[in-house]
Amino acid sequence: MIPKHLLALGLLATLTACATEAPGAGRPSTTPSSDPHPYVGMWVTADGRIRQELLPNGRYEEARDGRLRAYTGRYTVTGTHLDYFDDLGFTATGDVRDGVLYHEHLVLYRER
Repeated sequence: MIPKHLLALGLLATLTACATEAPGAGRPSTTPSSDPHPYVGMWVTADGRIRQELLPNGRYEEARDGRLRAYTGRYTVTGTHLDYFDDLGFTATGDVRDGVLYHEHLVLYRER
């Protein structure tokens, strides 16, 4: 068993390291930059029924079966992984592999 004073010392060291870390380091950015992220833009299912636009400000809008803005929310990108936080309160994930966005059960392609 580890003595409590050593656990407290380890926790203090971790908190100190986190507090002195550069702002935003290691965390995805949701603020727009001069160069938009390569994933920004329109993604569409092969049948065109679902259209998901990733906006440069970290927001997304999804149209389904002609219903504009059926879902809206924010997203973050970490590497090739996306985390979605819908305005209605649910969350979802996605991954881009070989230029294709796999978003939960959907497969979306880049619209050019």
